[in-house]
Amino acid sequence: MRKLLPIVGTPSGSHPGGRSALTCRFRCGDACFHEVPNTSSNEYVGDVIAGAIGRRSMMRAAAVVTVAAAAGTAGLAAARPAQAAEAAGAGAAGATSHPRPASKAARGLRFDPVAPNTVDAVVTPDGYGQNVVIRWGEPILRGAPAFDPDNQTAAAQAGQFGYNNDFLALLPLPGEHGRQLLVANHEYTDEILMFRGYDPANPTRQQVEVAWAAHGLAAVVVEEDRKTGKLTAVTRHALNRRVTATTEFRLTGPAAGSDLLKTSADPTGKKVLGTLNNCSGGTTPWGTTLHGEENFNQYFANGSRATDKRYGIGTGATERKWERFDKRFDVAQEPNEVHRFGYVVEFDPYDPASTPRKHTALGRFKHEAATVRLTADGRPVVYSGDDERFDYFYKFVGSKRMKHGSSRAVREHNLSLLDEGTLYVARLTGDSPAAEIDGSGALPSDGEFDGSGQWIPLATATAEGAVSHVEGMTAEEVFVFTRLAGDKVGATKMDRPEDIQPSPQTGKVYVVLTNNTKRGVGSEAKADEANPRNANKHGHILELTERRNRPESTEFGWSLFLVAGDPDDPATYFAGFPKDDVSPISCPDNVAFDPHGNLWISTDGNQLGSHDGLFGVATRGERRGELKQFLTVPTGAETCGPVVQDRRVLVAVQHPGEVDGASVEKPASTWPDGPGRIVRPAVVAVWRKDGRDIGV
Repeated sequence: MRKLLPIVGTPSGSHPGGRSALTCRFRCGDACFHEVPNTSSNEYVGDVIAGAIGRRSMMRAAAVVTVAAAAGTAGLAAARPAQAAEAAGAGAAGATSHPRPASKAARGLRFDPVAPNTVDAVVTPDGYGQNVVIRWGEPILRGAPAFDPDNQTAAAQAGQFGYNNDFLALLPLPGEHGRQLLVANHEYTDEILMFRGYDPANPTRQQVEVAWAAHGLAAVVVEEDRKTGKLTAVTRHALNRRVTATTEFRLTGPAAGSDLLKTSADPTGKKVLGTLNNCSGGTTPWGTTLHGEENFNQYFANGSRATDKRYGIGTGATERKWERFDKRFDVAQEPNEVHRFGYVVEFDPYDPASTPRKHTALGRFKHEAATVRLTADGRPVVYSGDDERFDYFYKFVGSKRMKHGSSRAVREHNLSLLDEGTLYVARLTGDSPAAEIDGSGALPSDGEFDGSGQWIPLATATAEGAVSHVEGMTAEEVFVFTRLAGDKVGATKMDRPEDIQPSPQTGKVYVVLTNNTKRGVGSEAKADEANPRNANKHGHILELTERRNRPESTEFGWSLFLVAGDPDDPATYFAGFPKDDVSPISCPDNVAFDPHGNLWISTDGNQLGSHDGLFGVATRGERRGELKQFLTVPTGAETCGPVVQDRRVLVAVQHPGEVDGASVEKPASTWPDGPGRIVRPAVVAVWRKDGRDIGV
């Protein structure tokens, strides 16, 4: 049987959704405490996913979901008495790996899984090495000074690696052997962990301007050591670049130039300064990167309109008080500035002189991820989730075909691919009679919980103009107020749709739903008709199959692939794989595929008493559902990225030390540089010490 090793260390405090209060303040503007923005009466996904267990669980005699068990199992891992286990070493003192035979695992997952722990380090399996690739504040542009935490300036930060790295991409660098191009998001700033003596009620202009410069994107060339596998940043390379909250962007697509996007600083409605709260993203087949603007609402003060409320814009001052230093962050003074955030950003890392674009055709919401498949005739299809409780997930089907080549004309054509096409939102339907879905977790007569779905068109953009498919809304309104369009067409409410990844091998699409602690609470949608759990703390993952495996299809089938939590909880499910041989997992977030077709899952807000981590799970074959923990991150940190190559895994260690009560003076973590040094978000590379491929 599976042996859950004791958790090493003392778990940090938790907040709704598994985050600390500090995280809620600085990352998402206390979204957990806001009224749920979606007050529409649309069918909730818990009403159509009636449980977590399909026919594979019956075949393997796995336990049936029980709502009572689900409601009372949070924190089992932390509460269970210590059990003896063989120590296999885990890459950090105080943590060990589960004693399971790695050789029998799915290819790519043949490592001894790391045990749940609270070690203030990046903990990896025995036999693996690691290094910090780049930290917040390290200079990457010519002329940028060395990092000085007590003398930070906006000019210095604009030439240094930004704060809170999230999405990562490693791109090829032709002509430079042993080098790759790393692109990173810098989602948000933790001012209280950045500035000594920070006063949240009275930030200084200098602190605010440093924070503006610490947001955005970074491109930096990295070089590999073929002997060890470590990566190091190549400072001051010609392709290195920083994009900040004050960099000029182009608004493109059907809403560009709309009256809804015009401001006193930009009467054209086609230019905007900066990008904010870039969370997950994606890469394109034509060599660019995509970045989703997520919790942009928290930066804007004094909202008053119904549309502001639907997007979570507060009615008072913001946490950071930026509105004191630039009126564009005050909705009362600049009502349209907020409409210029919440898009997918496209960035050309191979052209340092290029102007990044915000694609209005992909809609405006709290974008989490933007991942691309091509149709058989070369048109892009982009999937994206709206990271909010009870909100939706979307796809965009382009109408223009990608061109091959590297000429300026070809690159300019490909940069316009996401400006013309149709934006859709998902509606899911269960396939069992309503009478059989009683909320108890008992399986319906067909022995599984699955169903079908439709992509509902919202609007279509062409070179000649745009057409709305939503009654009562113009096309411009659909693209700027996309959440309201989803409400009107009856999209299915989801539990915080985060990353969405199509498998390069099978074409199946995996939709990550992090959690929803509001489910079944008060007047919110209940689990009676049934998602696996009320007050869903741990999240789950859906697997979609587009009709005929064509990404442009408007129909799909779906089933539950994974229901997260402690494997000893009967409410959990791992695609039918025996639960005594998987790792505990809670709050899935960013995902990526490895070269073998395994899905790698990073977590955010672990509710099982352990630090967040990175997990690999087989998606096909006889070991489908086998899930193993590859690493954990330090105290207070979230696992982001990730990138999984043949010989290397990259993760972004975001907001280490982000624990309630922490500050520069009272750090909760000493990572990555040890005691007496300021805590710094960073990118970490992991490799096998014997030089072989990961997990084989």
